[in-house]
Order: sequence, then C-alpha cells, then structure tokens
Amino acid sequence: MNGLPRLMVWGVLLGSAALVLAAWAFEHIGGYAPCSLCYWQRYPHWVAMAAGVAVLLTGRRAWAWLGGLALCLTGGIGVYHSGVERGLWKGPASCTAEPITGLSLQQLTERIMAAPLVRCDDIPWQLFGLSMANLNALFSLVLAMGWGWVALHGALHKGARRFGSA
Repeated sequence: MNGLPRLMVWGVLLGSAALVLAAWAFEHIGGYAPCSLCYWQRYPHWVAMAAGVAVLLTGRRAWAWLGGLALCLTGGIGVYHSGVERGLWKGPASCTAEPITGLSLQQLTERIMAAPLVRCDDIPWQLFGLSMANLNALFSLVLAMGWGWVALHGALHKGARRFGSA
C-alpha cells in the first residue's frame, strides 16, 4: 500500500488520536470529569487506531473495515449521548437523573446519595451550541467515511495488491 490510501490511513488514525487526546485534555487540563457515556465513546477510537496500525503493517482491507465499524460505533454512541443530553430519550440509569416530584424526604435523600457524580444528561461545555458528544459524533462519522474510502479504494492503486485482499 502506498500513496493516497496510506496517507488516508494516517489521516483517520491521527483523527481518532486527536479526538482521544482532546477528551483527555478536557478531563485532565480543563477539569471536565467524563460521564460513563463519555468513556464509552472513547473505546472504539482505540480500536480504530489499532486497526490503522494493522492496515499500515499488513495492508489488509479487513482492518480498514474494522476501523470504519469502530468509528460508526462511537459515532452512534455520540448520537445516543447527544439525545440523552438534549432530553430526547432517557440515558442509562447509572448516569442520568430521574424526576424528583412526589418523592418523600427519605426517598429524595436516598436518590441524592446514590446519584452519580457526573451525569450523562448534563452538558458541561459547548462550542457554537454543540456539546462534546455532538462533536465526537460528527467527527467520528466523518472519519468513518474516510475508513470506508480506504476500504473501498485502497486496492485500486498500483502496488496495493496485498491491500486489496481481505
């Protein structure tokens, strides 16, 4: 594999790395503690990065499909998380708040004591009205299209014979 497909693999690999590094920076430098859905969005990026390294080392198209699938997964989690943040649907009980109307003082106290420290239905930071979950979904799905291009077109370039085999 050489030329444009190799450059595109580097692009999508580094794109995932940039998103993970940005999340890490928001957490450790910016002080924004991640919720459980935030962590769930990070894991597929690690798979995509590993797939990128595998494509570069082996030239196998199957690794490109895996990278694209991983980024579609994190993009989907980002869409789900975005819906939870915007109140379109309920999130996992482990990180979303339940209504408190009609609760006794004891029930309210129990709920407060059992509440997660970081909730998935809060938006701690936005840029132009887009939350971190929105941005992850958007960028991940764009990177997934890059992986799709690599998987579909990588074998069409001269010298990429091995890259075309699954």
